[in-house]
Amino acid sequence: MMMQRSDDVDSQPIAAFRGVSKLFGQVVAADDIDLAIRRGEFLSFLGPSGCGKTTALRMLAGFEAPTTGEVLLDGARVNDVPAHRRPVNMVFQHYALFPHLTVAGNISYGLRQRRPRLPAAEIDAKVERMLDTVQLPGFANRRIWEMSGGQQQRVALARALINEPKVLLLDEPMAALDRKLRREMQIELQTLQRRLGITFVLVTHDQEEALSMSDRTCIMHAGRIVQVGSPRELYDRPVSRYVADFVGKSNFFDGRLLADEDGIGCVETAAGLKLFGRRQGDMDGDAAVSLSLRPEQISLSRAEVSPAPRDVCLAVRIRNRIFLGEHTEYLVHNTALGDFLVLVPRRSEAVEGSFETGEEAWATWTPGAALILRHD
Repeated sequence: MMMQRSDDVDSQPIAAFRGVSKLFGQVVAADDIDLAIRRGEFLSFLGPSGCGKTTALRMLAGFEAPTTGEVLLDGARVNDVPAHRRPVNMVFQHYALFPHLTVAGNISYGLRQRRPRLPAAEIDAKVERMLDTVQLPGFANRRIWEMSGGQQQRVALARALINEPKVLLLDEPMAALDRKLRREMQIELQTLQRRLGITFVLVTHDQEEALSMSDRTCIMHAGRIVQVGSPRELYDRPVSRYVADFVGKSNFFDGRLLADEDGIGCVETAAGLKLFGRRQGDMDGDAAVSLSLRPEQISLSRAEVSPAPRDVCLAVRIRNRIFLGEHTEYLVHNTALGDFLVLVPRRSEAVEGSFETGEEAWATWTPGAALILRHD
């Protein structure tokens, strides 16, 4: 028998979906999903409720079987393998800890179900090491109801990790935490994943959570993966209006596509205004499109700027402003485009000064700042 080279194993995805669909009666929860999950990566499924992200996670875990297609773990088809026989563990949204057990009892629960059973001293040693890993030394005899939400989450993580899974699945594990604690736990999870080298797969509807933690993110819509990429790729190069709208804030100006030149397209709005931007993907001439413009790509000034060819300089009126610390977010109005957002860095306001509600100003941007996207 030919031995498989270690570098071949390393290059093989730790998990994969191949043409996977899942139907609940007539409802399509997952629709022809194809995805390879890399070894040691932190991958997120991101999307609104009902998009199929949790169904995908449950099919990896073994709680749901695909209607069609194949789910693979470490190169093996696992469609018919029950959850308790898969090399994965899951951390649930509400942790699912046993209130009648101590912290040590919860963490060691999975180990104690193994047959043949490990010696008690070995189990205790593993629990102590795992408590150190999740920064809970000395908590072995603590009761679950005596612990904070963040501490309970660490216990749930330790219980999942002590079985040394090849893939750790996280189903919105920070949804119940307040904003400050959630951010702290995001950093801890990232650090833990990098230290252990285990593949993490997270399901969340929180774009900030997905983009700040993940190596790659799968944006899902109506049961399909519409784009997979790094946080920067999704933010800077969305393939559609749906992705641009879901990842960060963006202004959208609808219109029809006119001819482009040198990779720069022209969008004519209903009001007859011509706006230039970079085309994303193939689009037919005269197609209905959206020009996407991030608020931080727009400059505000009190003096009219002489624009270069294709640059935009529009008269606007300040309708509202929100101070955000390092930035100020302005809602401005233009007679042709309506309302849109502008995000001004604090350092820029130190020179220009802040704008008051009702004040007139000029909004400018370059063609390279805008993207022309297809409608979904």
